Parts: sequence; C-alpha cells; structure tokens
Amino acid sequence: MLQVVVSRSFADFTPQATFDIKKCDLHRLEEGPPVKAELTREQGLQYYRTMQTVRRMELKADQLYKQKIIRGFCHLYDGQEACAAGIEAAINPSDHLITAYRAHGYTYTRGVSVKEILAELTGRRGGVAKGKGGSMHMYAPHFYGGNGIVGAQVPLGAGIALACQYQGNNQVCVTLYGDGAANQGQLFESYNMAALWKLPCIFICENNKYGMGTSVERAAASTDYYKRGDFIPGLRVDGMDVLCVREATQFAADHCRAGKGPIIMELQTYRYHGHSMSDPGVSYRTREEIQEVRSKSDPISMLKERMLSHNMASVEEFKEIDIEIRKQVEEATQFATSDPEPPLEELCNHIFSKNPPLEVRGTSPWSKLKSVS
Repeated sequence: MLQVVVSRSFADFTPQATFDIKKCDLHRLEEGPPVKAELTREQGLQYYRTMQTVRRMELKADQLYKQKIIRGFCHLYDGQEACAAGIEAAINPSDHLITAYRAHGYTYTRGVSVKEILAELTGRRGGVAKGKGGSMHMYAPHFYGGNGIVGAQVPLGAGIALACQYQGNNQVCVTLYGDGAANQGQLFESYNMAALWKLPCIFICENNKYGMGTSVERAAASTDYYKRGDFIPGLRVDGMDVLCVREATQFAADHCRAGKGPIIMELQTYRYHGHSMSDPGVSYRTREEIQEVRSKSDPISMLKERMLSHNMASVEEFKEIDIEIRKQVEEATQFATSDPEPPLEELCNHIFSKNPPLEVRGTSPWSKLKSVS
C-alpha cells in the first residue's frame, strides 16, 4: 500500500523575501521610511501569530462580555492588530510604551500572557493587575498601561521620554492616542515641551476614522493628524500593513535616538467592533463599510496572502497555528472563569507604596472591611 506524505520540509520554503510597501506621506522631513521591506519566514510567522492571538483573544472577550462574565468598560482592538505588532517589531523590550484604554493588544505585545489578560478582564486574582484594574488598567515592565482619561496618557508619555533623556539610556517612549483625543489641548502642550527639549518621544495617532461615534471629518478641522504637530516632523502610514508600521516605527525610533527630538506618526487603521462593547458600531457607519475593510485590507489576511504568494509558508501551517492559538485562548478562558476573585481584605492594598503618609478613611491597609450584602 502506497502512503502519500503531504507534509513539506522547511527547506522547500522561501526563507526571505522583499515586499513593496506603501509610501508614507511626510511632513517636515526630507526623506521617509523605505518603500520596500524585507521579511524573513520566521518574522512573518511571528507577526501572524501575534496578530492572530490578539484577534482571537478580543473575539473571546466579546463573547465573555455578552455572557456578562466581563463587566464594565471594554474596548476591543480587533482590526488594528498590525499597529501593535508592527510597533513592537521595531522597538526594543527596554523601550517604553503608553496608550489609551483600547489596550488589550499592547498588553499582549508587551509580554503579558493571554491568561493574565483575560483573567484581568473577568476581575480575577490571577489577572495581570490582580483583578483590580480591568480592561483599561493593565501594566507590564516598560508598559505604562491603558489610561482611562482621553488624551491623559500623552503628557505622561512625554514625561517618560524626559526620563529616558535624563537617564541617557538611548531609549524611546512610544506614546499612543486616537483620533478622538487628537484635539485635546494637553496634546499640544506635550508637543511643545517635547520639541523644546528634544525628547525621544514617538507620538502615534491611531486613526481608526471614528472617535466614539463621530467621524474624523465631523470632529477635526484638519484630519491630517501627522501634520498637527506643526513644528514636529510627521509621517502618515498605512496602519493595516504590519510591514509599513514596522518600517515607519523603525524610522521614527532612529530619528529619536539620533537626538533629533520628537516625531509624530499617524497610523490609518480601522476597528471592527464599536467604540466599546456598549456601542453596536453600526449607527454611524454601515455594515458594508466594515465588511469592505475586512475583505480588502484585513491586516492578518494581507500578511498571510503575502507569505503564501511568495511560498514562505503553507496553508496547513497557518491552520496549525490557528488551532494552537484557539486552544491557548480556550485554556486562558477556563482559567479566567474559574480563578477566584480577589478577597475583600486585599481591596485596600497597593494604594500606598510604603507607609501611608496619613490615615485616609477606607484606604488604610489595616482598615478591616466587612461585606454587608
């Protein structure tokens, strides 16, 4: 009996390929990032795995929210995965990153496991912030969290960049905000200080076309967010292409490390979900619009098709990765739904770092709390 073996050896695959990528629009720059990007097979599979993990994790969060297992605020990142994966591919783990409240993707790319993220969303003890932060407040080394107040993370990011400059460690801070926050006064104050002091800060506007339910055209007199720094150089980048994002971020990081001061990047991206789980997302945009983005410029499909067309991986391989990721997310879900909630006596911990400077009612670690329900 003849047995046909369909598995191909790794030697059959193209180990590396060069792809044409979209040219960035420039502001106050002589030249921009390259229009070609090299991709190795290993990198491609790694970016695919990262983006697909974030996608599956967010779809699981959607499901858990609808089952009322996750409560409160919950802003999902599906559709924007190329931004998080591309940025992380171009900076070092020792560089710094701070973002707004759509933070699950960055929490993952900065090194937190799916298990700890989902357990944080369900408010359990094994969550990354011990179940006390929830969706908008997760942190990791060199990751300064989601921040719940619109635009408030931008001055903080400039402060982190000031610390990098002060310590002279050649690190940069990636400071992210959305198109909805782009008209906040505090952004322009931060731009001004960053430019005056030449801070190593990459200001990144993730422009997903809508601030809550308001389209960018209705919210901003100028939608050229990459030019909004005026005296700060800027780039407008295809935020749906992981290679475009990676090359542009590499360019921006080199700019900052060379001591040239801050730079602004606008990543043109799209979110598939509504603003948050309480927003169905179809009252201010059509289902057809969302479907068109999904079919024409989905970041995961684009990378997969590129790799397949250049014989860098096989369909079976992608399927195996998908199965593995689903399994990982399912296991994380089991943990996130069975792990206990933090006990009542832990509620007042982690407010003061050492001894409280004075007794504030309800915040003292020694005040005994009793459940009255």
